[in-house]
Amino acid sequence: MALTKDDILNAIAEMPVMELVELIEAAEEKFNVSAAAAVAVAGPAAAAEAVEEQTEFDVVMTSFGANKVSVIKAVRTATGLGLKEAKTLVEAAPTPVKEGVSKEDAEELKKTLEEAGAEVELK
Repeated sequence: MALTKDDILNAIAEMPVMELVELIEAAEEKFNVSAAAAVAVAGPAAAAEAVEEQTEFDVVMTSFGANKVSVIKAVRTATGLGLKEAKTLVEAAPTPVKEGVSKEDAEELKKTLEEAGAEVELK
């Protein structure tokens, strides 16, 4: 019975890193190729796209849910806005709450707002 591509990939996924490195080196030697050659053929633009990862996120509240007061409090705490400004921001949903924040900060703010009852997206 021949192994399928999925069988091979599953076996590779379970390998310790050092064994995987040895496997790659053995494949390069056996087939007289280099893993780096694939990047060279694809071109530098493709390599840059593969490596580039989003570092800044916008936290957008899509709905304040059933507990608007709790969401307003959470927005005030997170943004430092006054009561009137926070209320206006919450009632304007869908609207960005914070823009250009790190992934960790965005996820933390999303969690806080969702716990207060809001619906939130990261963009």
